Amino acid sequence: MRYFPMFADLRGRRVLVVGGGEIAERKVRLLLEAGADVQLVAPDINEWLRARLRPASGQDAAAARVEGALSWLGHEFEESQLAKAALVVAATNDAAVNARIAEAARAGNVFANVVDDAESSSFIVPAIVDRSPLVIAVSSGGVAPVLARLVRERIETLVDGSFGTLARLLERWRSRIKSGIPDVAARRRFYDEIVRGAVARGVRDGRESDAERALEQALAGHHDRERGSVTLVGAGPGDPGLLTLNAVRALQQADVILHDRLVSSDVLDLARRDATRITVGKEAGGHSVTQDRIHELMLEHARAGLRVVRLKGGDPFIFGRGGEELEFLVRHGVPFEVVPGITAAVACGAYAGVPLTHREHSQSVRLVTAHCGDSLDTLDWAGLAQDRQTIAFYMGVAGMAKIGERLIAHGRSGRTPAAIVENGSRPDQRVILARLDELDDLAARGSVRSPALLIVGEVAALAGRLHWFGEPPRRWEATRRAA
Repeated sequence: MRYFPMFADLRGRRVLVVGGGEIAERKVRLLLEAGADVQLVAPDINEWLRARLRPASGQDAAAARVEGALSWLGHEFEESQLAKAALVVAATNDAAVNARIAEAARAGNVFANVVDDAESSSFIVPAIVDRSPLVIAVSSGGVAPVLARLVRERIETLVDGSFGTLARLLERWRSRIKSGIPDVAARRRFYDEIVRGAVARGVRDGRESDAERALEQALAGHHDRERGSVTLVGAGPGDPGLLTLNAVRALQQADVILHDRLVSSDVLDLARRDATRITVGKEAGGHSVTQDRIHELMLEHARAGLRVVRLKGGDPFIFGRGGEELEFLVRHGVPFEVVPGITAAVACGAYAGVPLTHREHSQSVRLVTAHCGDSLDTLDWAGLAQDRQTIAFYMGVAGMAKIGERLIAHGRSGRTPAAIVENGSRPDQRVILARLDELDDLAARGSVRSPALLIVGEVAALAGRLHWFGEPPRRWEATRRAA
């Protein structure tokens, strides 16, 4: 991040603008709206600027402290003009003059913006969505202003004028809310309810008096409703773009996040920055957090009045022990919600170019967990070995050789296609195509690592021509010959 984003209070502070044309006018407009004391340096200034010149004394000066003041300081730039300036904007059409202003600003430790020259600037002016007091700034660091404007246009359609009205309402009530709810975490949760509930709807519908009454009632009844809760959220296979809107909302509202080891950092980056993150993932052969301990953590934080997100890879109800965790929460009277996620079979199949069903090849899909030898012994191998179905084996890396052997022993052809999808949907996704009778060799020599999903069935062969994401699939036979 080259440029540190910040919002500066320029009310009554001196800002120097060098230039008097249209470009200077655009900058001056924004600075005056921010209440700055703007001083112009230019041989001549345009009509808009001239019409807004104010004297620096008397009654007009008092108004200027609120609205921003504009005065004409001189015709030529001099380094002494930077004295006591908070910022300087170089908006002339003379590159040499602009360069001199930038150099003088650096020497005087004054922030400088050189229009259309990000390299010479120590600050840049972003594209702005103004819903005062809510202001949104978008910047590309000066490298792609058109892209920043496009993003601003999209935000403009999402954040209408009611957001400004709601912000002003909350500003008026801020001291009462702070005194009524002294706990910071509880106050944050209260604000979350306000900006998403009846108060925000009233403002959006133009019923501001109704909205204010709803806010007053919500504050009065807050302590009766304040309780902790747990939300089970499916994080999908890794690509943060696959999270649902409800999942992102839950992450933004969470006080505590209990997340699996394999939840990607890109997904965690969508959470509120000050949320407490606790890794509770299980890892074969490594440190693991027991399921009982996960239950204890959920209960402990929920009883403390916090919003807990139990973040699971894939979907909570597909081999994610989501049912066990909800049963625990029910027994202890903890409120909960569930946000489904895209399970690994669906996501890995899609990202590898493997349709799980196909009219010509597969009329059913079976999702199977194979995380240990004991679980393999309990499977219905005769049923799994039937043709014209797709089988997705979760946690099947360690048992891959046995899976191939048992399916063949129960009648499935050794030539049945299989696809191993490593790190599905992530930038380092790897897809290996093999046959059932090659899985023992692949398990011994293929260096397949978790997280990986094994897909068995005729549809796996389609990955060779339907792949679209990441590196093309590699055939195990060809890879083995090359080695």
